[in-house]
Amino acid sequence: MIAAAPAALPLRAGHLSIAELIDLYMAHYAGRDTTRSQRLSWWRARLGELRFDQVNDDHIHAALEALAADPARYWCGTDAAGQAIYKAKKRPRAPATINRYSAAIGAVFTWAIRRRVAPKGWDHPCRRLEPRGEANEQTRFLSPDECRRLLDACQASRWPRLYLLVLLALTTGARKGELLGLRWSDVDLAQRVVHIATTKNGDPKVLPVVAAAAEQLEQLQGAPSVHVFASRKRPGQAYSMEQRWSEALREAKIRNFRFHDLRHTCASMLAQNGATLLAIADLLGHRQISMTKRYSHLASSDRSALVNRVLGELR
Repeated sequence: MIAAAPAALPLRAGHLSIAELIDLYMAHYAGRDTTRSQRLSWWRARLGELRFDQVNDDHIHAALEALAADPARYWCGTDAAGQAIYKAKKRPRAPATINRYSAAIGAVFTWAIRRRVAPKGWDHPCRRLEPRGEANEQTRFLSPDECRRLLDACQASRWPRLYLLVLLALTTGARKGELLGLRWSDVDLAQRVVHIATTKNGDPKVLPVVAAAAEQLEQLQGAPSVHVFASRKRPGQAYSMEQRWSEALREAKIRNFRFHDLRHTCASMLAQNGATLLAIADLLGHRQISMTKRYSHLASSDRSALVNRVLGELR
């Protein structure tokens, strides 16, 4: 059965509520950010009843302040009725988390302006807000020994494809959602690349595949429409890999490490082996080089070699 196309967008629809605007945005959303829906659900509950054309930067600022003051929660199972149980963490939400919530609702407003859903001349409320500083947050990446232990643990995992998933993350710098969203039609084994049609930033990119990952992909080839990392029970969905990932970390005796830190590890290894920040930014899909500068201290030998090669003979 062919899914119905989204309805035509209303023009200059300032009368819409924020809840209606978010629903309209999500009906047309084609990105692969798996957290987008969850964050926009929070905004829907917080500002959903307000009219679109009445929202200003004060509303967004107040909501973000409330979010920062509210302790983060984590999922810890379900109750007898099958309802999710959440417990509060001891630490407040990180500045990076607050910035991601701000970016989520900001993306809705930007989309509405570009698609002429917003009233003519409407002032984007997020453009007046300063992002919270994330400079003090540690960038975690694996040491060579940790990297080897993790890959060994993934090879021994009860989910046979965990090794391939982690290997691709380490060697491409791709995000978890981008990799889990891969279908076999996105894989070009002849050219040894994978195509990410829509990234978190909304831009497509082509990522090189190293020999070890290409060998794994060749052995596992599936139908074009099937996910590379498909669920065993629901082939139309990606495999829920969190438990197997946690098991591998425990087996490898690696602490304080997230799947996203594989992206940092990829960048750090490239920086330490002579890659320029511009090349790293291109691979990771950073729109601003400032996001890549966290790895600049690892590329100091590259800068030193450049200065000495070009200017070393000056007297």
